Amino acid sequence: MNYNYTVTERFLRYVKIDTQSDPSSPTIPSTEKQKDLGKLLVDELKEMGIKDAEIDEFGYVYATIPSTTSKKVPVICFCAHMDTSPDCSGKNVQPIIHKNYNGQDIILPNDKTQVIIFNEHPALKDQIGNDIITTDGTTLLGADNKAGVAEIMDAACILMNNKNIPHGEIKILFTPDEEIGRGVDKIDLKKLGADFAYTMDGETLGHIENETFSADGVTITIKGFPTHPGFAKDKMQHAIKIAAAIIEKLPKAKSPETTEKKEAFIHPVSVNGGLEEVVIKFIIRAFTTEELEQLENELKQITEEVIAPFKKCSFQFEIQEQYRNMKDILDTCPHVVDYAVEAIKRTGLKPVLSSIRGGTDGSRLSFMGLPCPNIFAGEHAFHSKQEWVSIQDMQKAVDVIICLSAIWEEKTG
Repeated sequence: MNYNYTVTERFLRYVKIDTQSDPSSPTIPSTEKQKDLGKLLVDELKEMGIKDAEIDEFGYVYATIPSTTSKKVPVICFCAHMDTSPDCSGKNVQPIIHKNYNGQDIILPNDKTQVIIFNEHPALKDQIGNDIITTDGTTLLGADNKAGVAEIMDAACILMNNKNIPHGEIKILFTPDEEIGRGVDKIDLKKLGADFAYTMDGETLGHIENETFSADGVTITIKGFPTHPGFAKDKMQHAIKIAAAIIEKLPKAKSPETTEKKEAFIHPVSVNGGLEEVVIKFIIRAFTTEELEQLENELKQITEEVIAPFKKCSFQFEIQEQYRNMKDILDTCPHVVDYAVEAIKRTGLKPVLSSIRGGTDGSRLSFMGLPCPNIFAGEHAFHSKQEWVSIQDMQKAVDVIICLSAIWEEKTG
């Protein structure tokens, strides 16, 4: 495929718009600035001739690429999220293109302590001769997930300008707040009107992710017994120290630092409070709901054992369901993944089915009735100042979107 790609120009334009989400904000979207990108995308979609492009009050962008076939093809959707991670600044992003990458470490010019080391980024070995985009070292890049946004926008532009490519009706969806777990909270599935979907939010070239963690949050609230520290002997029961003992007792082999592949973990993400009360927040991750529940029971047992000697203290243990492994849903409609595999093959790549040690909007969409695997976008080292993406990988992702759209039409009788 040899299209007149616009993905690079789009990507460079989009990453300069600060769209960082905020987990502490109660609003939807969590930051109003996410709408700045959404409004630009709507304008660009309308310029392509997509008349129904709109952004709603919650920051969701909806659009429809009209069908070019007389067949009644299932409606598919391509989805990406507009926000960037709260873990690293996304303000004043200065993207840099490193042309014809030579396999050396990449020193980021405005913070020379930020070095993308070749031996620490295995995917770089396949990028020799390609053009790599990084930041200047002071912010994240925003390839997660503006690479996916740019790829969908470029594919839409190509499809709108090449009506000879047969495809059914295609929906476009851009979401806010994915990075803080709220990416589909206010989605209007009726308005979207899709039967199946694909998030363009994966990493390595050729990869399709049809499996995610199942995920819960756990909040433990510890009630201590405060007294004046000058008269505390045999009286004070310190909530902070109880919390510290719980964290210290967590199984070392079930931590993010010691696990990989399909290994599960318990991860404390915040500790807040004082002598009288402490709140510990955890995320629990496993590939099966059964193992997820086992870890939650283990955490509760640890808490009970630690607090048992402190007779004047108590605790609350609350579980918040976050998302479930999308494979449970995708296994009921295997053709959705099969068509993506075929599209990747037809673009000259080797398809690789893999699992995500995390989640995407597709995890929740699948359980909301919209089966939604995840396709590579080419983003790497996300949520960090060393984030990078290659131009050639983004172009391949555009090819996959176009090819996949045509395969759905082709496979429809």
